[in-house]
Amino acid sequence: MVVPPSTILGSEKLRAMELPVVDLSAERSEVSKLIVKACEEYGFFKVVNHGVPEEVIVRLEEQVLSFFALPVSEKQRAGPADPLGYGCKNIGFNGDTGEVEYLTLNTNPLSIAQRSKTMSNDPSKFSSAVSGYVEAVREVACELLDLTAEGLSVSDTSVFSRLIRDVDSDSILRLNHYPPLQVDCKDWDSSPSYAKTRIGFGAHSDPQILTLLRSNDVGGLQISIEDGVWIPVPPDPTAFWVNVGDTLQAMTNGRFVSVRHRALTNSCKPRMSIAFFGAPPLQARIAALPEMVAPNRLSLYRPFTWAEYKKTIYSLRLGDTRLDLFRTSTDD
Repeated sequence: MVVPPSTILGSEKLRAMELPVVDLSAERSEVSKLIVKACEEYGFFKVVNHGVPEEVIVRLEEQVLSFFALPVSEKQRAGPADPLGYGCKNIGFNGDTGEVEYLTLNTNPLSIAQRSKTMSNDPSKFSSAVSGYVEAVREVACELLDLTAEGLSVSDTSVFSRLIRDVDSDSILRLNHYPPLQVDCKDWDSSPSYAKTRIGFGAHSDPQILTLLRSNDVGGLQISIEDGVWIPVPPDPTAFWVNVGDTLQAMTNGRFVSVRHRALTNSCKPRMSIAFFGAPPLQARIAALPEMVAPNRLSLYRPFTWAEYKKTIYSLRLGDTRLDLFRTSTDD
């Protein structure tokens, strides 16, 4: 859908904006600076030349398409999303809904292999495709986090990435399918009408450390860095979009922004996206790094474990601001 540079949508506004692009093939110190700047200003950026082989992506996409093409009764064999498994329209436990169906998997290879038995006629092929993708994308996420630490001049440059590499990491993979709207698609691309759109996945921030997202060539993703203003994200199947999560915002003592985002069903074509959520182990202690704290900038958030934060997430609505519940009484 073509969106003018600034369009009023009820009380909301769409604003076209050039979003940061990080080329991983560029000089390392420059890449580090770009990542830090993007995380501070947007909490979001695009990664190109990421090194994930196309065949790894294609193999997973084929399996995902096959799964979502199954009859509902067969997809439901993957189990209700609690939070792992298959979900349709209902998001979370507190009444949030959207025009989406999804499959959520733990990234542990044994868990993937076990789940594959309930969701594919060829479990080994499904399991291999998912595990291969997870392994490749995790490496990109860890490289980005190491570059981030370097850009922040943190002494331990693996302080972020080792949480994701940990054998007990709580990272997950979510496969999303947004069905097309049942409308007359004639002249769709020339019409800016917002009335044709519906919420696929409502506004929220990601609670984990870092998210790597890719989609097919259908738009719908939007981010918000200013209340009431949404920035459409152009689809690019060759790249990854990266979100800063709540946990990374806490560890950088608010220097980085956990970006709010949403997905709209704003096309006559189905949209499919794959999100890798890099998370720490359940008992990992999350606190501001020493380098992020100073006499004139005390810790904004009290320390917490990922298990504690995860429990909080499940008790709230999708759009609630969870991290504010962990703020200290002293702000800078």
